[in-house]
Amino acid sequence: MGEAIHFSGMSDHYAVDIRPFDASGVYPDSDVRIEKGIHSSELFANAAVRFLRSEDAQKPFFAYIAFTAPHDPREAPREYRGRYEAADMLLPPNFMPQHPFDNGELKVRDELLESYPRKPKAIQKHLADYYAMISHLDSPIGRILETLDETGLASNTIVVFAGDNGIALGQHGLMGKQNLYEHSLHVPLIFRGPGIAAGKTCDALVYLSDVYLTLCDLASIPRPPLIEGESLVTAMNDNASGRDSLFFAYKHFQRALRWRPWKLILYNVRGNERTQLFNLEEDPWEMQDRSEDPSCTSRLRK
Repeated sequence: MGEAIHFSGMSDHYAVDIRPFDASGVYPDSDVRIEKGIHSSELFANAAVRFLRSEDAQKPFFAYIAFTAPHDPREAPREYRGRYEAADMLLPPNFMPQHPFDNGELKVRDELLESYPRKPKAIQKHLADYYAMISHLDSPIGRILETLDETGLASNTIVVFAGDNGIALGQHGLMGKQNLYEHSLHVPLIFRGPGIAAGKTCDALVYLSDVYLTLCDLASIPRPPLIEGESLVTAMNDNASGRDSLFFAYKHFQRALRWRPWKLILYNVRGNERTQLFNLEEDPWEMQDRSEDPSCTSRLRK
């Protein structure tokens, strides 16, 4: 079953085209409706709250709520836009007017949302709008969690909050997420529920694909065969992880390897190869490329 189904990753947040669930999978255009004037985050939260208050939520359930915020267009309600003044926004330490070389995606849609070279005032405005969207999103998510409390479901429900990859918004001269820097690799990942310690953070090396097996273990469901990933239950309990590295890829021209405390990024853009090497403990903003540092030669070769 489903409700308020939106088939695109983005839209006007106040005129989202949604459809009801269609068991046939046809989803004709005649079923499309638009509830103008209701922000997308409220729209999707309303559908979730209705489900949690229904009889279907009285038996074991899985609910997936896919918000389109804070994706652009960054249209937060007026009261949230007023919370952030562009002039008060601090530029990130790794702000650059433009990326120092062609990474293969400097003309993709996200990168064209702001002109080159990036100007500090323009980036501050983007940041203010982005923070307003995120702050507003907290409210409908809060209503969903409150509904779990009010219906008595909270004590027996596992909640997972995960998000899309981060956007650069001026970091390294970039605007979007089509890169392998830390600001665009990371996603929020929060677990809440029975057997999960409150307020604890973990710096284990994980992939989002690990969520599946983690839920199986938390819910005492047998693990299906041929599923890639690792359960994060052990990491939650003792901050440990079976992984010592992570591998990343963006299209056919960017690759990265993460192992503590290092990060290697390789580029091959139309035959032009570039290498970057960062020590993330000493340089978390990835501003000091160590790939040509003689002391790193053996590490780079390895």
